[in-house]
Amino acid sequence: MSIALGGHPREACGVIGIYAPHEDVARMAFFGLYALQHRGQEAAGIAVSDGERMTLHKDAGLVAQVFTPGSLARLAGHYAIGHTRYSTTGSSSARNAQPFMIETMNGPLALAHNGNLVNSAALRDELMRQGVGLSSSSDSEVLTMMLARDSGDTWEARIKAAMRKWTGAYSLVILTRSCIFAVRDPWGFRPLSVGLLPGGGYATASETGALHTLGCEAIREVKAGEIVTLNGTALRVEQALAPVEPSALCVFEHIYFSRPDAVWDGRSVHHVRQNLGRELALECPTAAEVVIPVPDSSIPAAIGYSSASGIPYNDGFIKNRYIGRTFIEPTDSLRKQGVALKFNVINENVLNRRVVMIDDSIVRGNTTGPIVRLLKNAGAKEVHVRITCPPIRHPCFMGVDMGAYEDLAAHRHSVEQIREKIGADSLHYLSLEGMMRAIGREDGYCQACFAGHYPLAVDLSSVKTGFEQGIAWKEAL
Repeated sequence: MSIALGGHPREACGVIGIYAPHEDVARMAFFGLYALQHRGQEAAGIAVSDGERMTLHKDAGLVAQVFTPGSLARLAGHYAIGHTRYSTTGSSSARNAQPFMIETMNGPLALAHNGNLVNSAALRDELMRQGVGLSSSSDSEVLTMMLARDSGDTWEARIKAAMRKWTGAYSLVILTRSCIFAVRDPWGFRPLSVGLLPGGGYATASETGALHTLGCEAIREVKAGEIVTLNGTALRVEQALAPVEPSALCVFEHIYFSRPDAVWDGRSVHHVRQNLGRELALECPTAAEVVIPVPDSSIPAAIGYSSASGIPYNDGFIKNRYIGRTFIEPTDSLRKQGVALKFNVINENVLNRRVVMIDDSIVRGNTTGPIVRLLKNAGAKEVHVRITCPPIRHPCFMGVDMGAYEDLAAHRHSVEQIREKIGADSLHYLSLEGMMRAIGREDGYCQACFAGHYPLAVDLSSVKTGFEQGIAWKEAL
């Protein structure tokens, strides 16, 4: 993307895998990735195998920009994996697009990854000491090369051996000549589910909504530490690593990342978001005439807030859903318009009213202020900002781009200072306890970005482009 207008945490990516004999698996993967487009808008790719030969097409851009009917027609086979990317380790670049595909002594191998390894730098250094050349700055290539070099007798054995060396978040789809593997880390950080296709075969994806798009039935989550094998007439499931207890599921799947029709940890994301709004209303009652969401993830929370508070819900913003996904740079004068490029206010719904504005998070704090100004310029008497999660004071190292400590508004400023900065009449974040009540669990979720207690040891100095320090890459975009 060329226009950086969003103020939310950004997801790493979405993955999909399909085994469907006698079907157009590339076209199925395309529509599955289309349902996952919100998880990453920098690059997309699909790799396909027909049982003998593996073919790959990937590039920078949106799913609909990367693939054409012609490019999909060249991807023939029974097995397909796909990926749509937002970078967390490695910069935004065509060379970091996934899946990664290589030839090995055991046949072709392709891999797509959602997550982030916290020990990727050490693993990468070890590969290079062994003489392995790497063409990208992505930890996903490290995963691929480690699998290629493992000496196990089967792909299942190689994956299981490699999992013992990987530390961090990884939900993977792995394609071999005649098989797809769905793999999830033992902490369960990132989502991955599998389902039965109506015409026979199976599919796996980062979100259940993508599986429903393909008509899947009997959907279940891939468990933490599991390897699920997709081929033949039945799924094969192996518990490769014991699940870590308590688990460390990403709470931001509920708050922001997942589509509202997703099921995560057995819970409806839409229902949880409504609960987040209800908890906000109970924690901080506010005198106002209207509750409005910042589209889109905050809509269910605003409905829940309205229901619990008795304050009427209404739309306050019309969102241009595509402005942040264009590769066309705005002019200087348009750039100064900032969020006005992305949001227009429905003046009649806020004029001379006290407004409760519901948003899912404040990360860097660059966009909330302009959104508040849009409402006040439209005639809102007061704007009370309510956030459906606690203040984000610590960076994420498990696959979410929140920036470093110095980037985070809540790390540098108090709540009152942030309120003054954004120009709100009041500001309230949902408490950690209220957030967990809304989810319906006391533990099992990673809360590191709020509390700073990481579920595994991390290098606090690492950055997402860390592999690129001291290397002058020649980009070919």
